[in-house]
Amino acid sequence: MILAGVDEAGRGPLAGPVVAAAVILSESQKDELVQLGLRDSKKMTPLRREKVFVRMNELNVIWRAQAALSVQIDRINILNATLWAMRRAVERLPQRPDGVIVDGNREIPGLDLYQQAVIGGDDIYAEISAASVVAKVLRDRVMMVYDGIYPGYGFAKHKGYGTAAHREAIARLGPTPIHRRSFTWR
Repeated sequence: MILAGVDEAGRGPLAGPVVAAAVILSESQKDELVQLGLRDSKKMTPLRREKVFVRMNELNVIWRAQAALSVQIDRINILNATLWAMRRAVERLPQRPDGVIVDGNREIPGLDLYQQAVIGGDDIYAEISAASVVAKVLRDRVMMVYDGIYPGYGFAKHKGYGTAAHREAIARLGPTPIHRRSFTWR
């Protein structure tokens, strides 16, 4: 049975997209990536995530990602935007999996595939761990670009999360177009 792991990065920040990824791993890819340190992306250093992501691409791991921008998050809410991005990531895979394993407590609406939601799945299944790495690396890279476009907010450092420095920058400079208006930043 071919399973795609699905996870997201960026549900909690005050700014930037939520990014979802879907990943299919062969057994040999899984073994090599686990030996390299693949696990839940939140438990990896940025350097380790980058190394694993680069190696995934060298190994031709099958993955796709989809972002939902702040305007979409504000329009349909963060949960629906996340589930939409997850569905699109799975639908865009070049190989149709037999099913998906999703990190969290919700299955993805609108998929005609076997699904299993797994709380803490990003630390249990390599496929979900790999999806968490893809989503986190891509989102962090986007936030680095936004740091250059919107100087003074510190996006390169906090990646849009609600740190004291970020909240102070919003109070001083006002929100940018990438800030989520439906989120409270005061």
